[in-house]
Amino acid sequence: GWTGDNGDPDNFLAVLLGCDGVGGANRANFCYKPFEDLIQAAKVTSDMAERTRLYEEAQVIFKEQAPWATIAHSVVFMPMRPEVEGYVMHPLGGHIFTEVGLAE
Repeated sequence: GWTGDNGDPDNFLAVLLGCDGVGGANRANFCYKPFEDLIQAAKVTSDMAERTRLYEEAQVIFKEQAPWATIAHSVVFMPMRPEVEGYVMHPLGGHIFTEVGLAE
């Protein structure tokens, strides 16, 4: 599995599917120029609409080329008592308790 640590599409698409990742995290050894051109262009543009468009096109290519199949996506639950207030689940699974308290 893979957990992105910064929320950016590049942290998934380039690392797991980009040509620079072959021999590393790109275990499918996928290196496809049309896909690579899109993710490299998206990486350097500051225009968010253009960046979104480029990453969306890259995802279409990923789906068409199917270097691997996505079979699962985890859903994390944090059960707790109803009187616990202020707890926010951290996206990477850590626990930060600075704002946590108990209702009176």
